[in-house]
Amino acid sequence: MITNNSNVIHHFNIGIAVPKNKALLLALCLAPVGCQTALAQSQGKADDLAAINRVVESFRTSLIDKDKATYMSLFFSDRPEDIGWQFVSEDTRLDHIRKTKPDAIKARNIPSNNFISLIDGAIATDEPREETFSNVSIDTDGEIASVSFDYTFLANGKKTNWGKEMWQLVRTEAGWKIFSVVYTIRDQWSAGDG
Repeated sequence: MITNNSNVIHHFNIGIAVPKNKALLLALCLAPVGCQTALAQSQGKADDLAAINRVVESFRTSLIDKDKATYMSLFFSDRPEDIGWQFVSEDTRLDHIRKTKPDAIKARNIPSNNFISLIDGAIATDEPREETFSNVSIDTDGEIASVSFDYTFLANGKKTNWGKEMWQLVRTEAGWKIFSVVYTIRDQWSAGDG
């Protein structure tokens, strides 16, 4: 419906005519509520991103410090069978492995390769171990999150392997916890210099 009355705004979706001055007053009254909600949501997301970044940093430093208690606290469970942990070999690396192990495949489930074996391996040696991260990207809705980044693993300061790594996290009553990890492995036999 169209009218020439300049003092009336027609809301066609609900069929109610509201005088312009009252519509303006209503909009001004509701604006702070909308702004507060948006601000609270923005702050909540910022808090989640900060908390997830702390998980990433605690993972990194727990390897350096050989701190198994902190490392284990980052995961949803302390049982390897409850946490997804899977690598995928890059093709050129796989071709090299197949020279001595013809049955090698890109992604093999190896139960002994799990999140606990990583920290236990770091603790078992006197040499330093470190995983560095770059290009970190976090996506979250406040309840679940995915984190992806480029990683480099260093043993005694030497780059041994690198690739892309992705985590899935869940927000629990105890905070953000890693639920699964998948990663590519590139090394000295991989295409390119990494």
